[in-house]
Amino acid sequence: MIFKVYQNYISKQFLSTFFKTVFVFFTLAFILNIFEEINFFKDLDVSIGLPIFLTFLNIPSILFEIFPFIFLITTQFFFIKLIDQNENISFKNFGLSNSNIIKLLAILSFFVGVIIVTIFYNLSSNLKHSYLNIKNSYAKDNKYLAVITENGIWIKDAKDGITSIINAEDLKGNILNNVDIVQFDENFNFLKNIYAEQINIENKVWKSETALINDEKQSNQKISDYKLNTNLNFQDINSLFSNLTSLSIFELNDLKNKYDDINYSSIEVDSAIQKIFSFPFYLMLMTILSSTIMMNIRQNRSKIFHLIFGILISVIIYYLSFFFEELGKNEQVPLVVSIWIPLLMIGLVSMINLVRINEK
Repeated sequence: MIFKVYQNYISKQFLSTFFKTVFVFFTLAFILNIFEEINFFKDLDVSIGLPIFLTFLNIPSILFEIFPFIFLITTQFFFIKLIDQNENISFKNFGLSNSNIIKLLAILSFFVGVIIVTIFYNLSSNLKHSYLNIKNSYAKDNKYLAVITENGIWIKDAKDGITSIINAEDLKGNILNNVDIVQFDENFNFLKNIYAEQINIENKVWKSETALINDEKQSNQKISDYKLNTNLNFQDINSLFSNLTSLSIFELNDLKNKYDDINYSSIEVDSAIQKIFSFPFYLMLMTILSSTIMMNIRQNRSKIFHLIFGILISVIIYYLSFFFEELGKNEQVPLVVSIWIPLLMIGLVSMINLVRINEK
């Protein structure tokens, strides 16, 4: 019975510290983001309410990205309070070992992570979607648009007074296959239709060995070495499809299926899905790592030292995860390996630290 009382107490203290830490990061994110939004709208006739509203829409997705580091710092402050009030000694006197405390925090972090993934992430993705839609409606550069549907890739591009509506069956590397292009003038009057089996879009000047052109004067006019001036190259198009934070888990899965249907690389979508499924384990491991660090370093260190040390660890883990993620996206290592190897490394360091925990 005494263990259950202490478990409830520890859980409440940890969650209280967690929500306080989230509030601090929410405030910091708001301050940083509001300046960015104000700078975006500085030349537009809008009220201050719009940047503030957009900031609130964007903050949940920012928090989701930094939750692992929020958990690390939450655990630090939890143990600082525990040590300052000598509660860790009281727990030992009642038979609650350091390992028991860490186990409880790890399980709690995992379940909070599940809630974050299933509820918070889907909410943040919907808010991010609204954020992007509203902000894009005010964007000065609205010359191009790209979407993927069951009918392939659709691209709208406006260049030199000509609007091109482009439909391609699929995209393999830098090559669009079975491409239909319908061009209109500024008044949306039909100009011509262009068909090409393959178009190289590596540069903004798209190139095709042969193209068939139909306009009001001629039909099936065959053009060799056809070139089309556009605003987009392969990297631009790829980036238009890569904002995945505005998609829920189910939408990511649907997008992956669409990518597969048109032979478009789904590796970024696969990476995003893998990161979401690994997220509760990531949060749990960050809590364990922070706990073992706090119990293994000298307890007479200042709070500033703990905070700086935690930030340093967070930066190292961030760049480690980013490095392996890029290796996975570039197919240098299997995607599953790129997502899970950093977590295994964090787990290994934590296990080494755990060996000495109960001796303290």
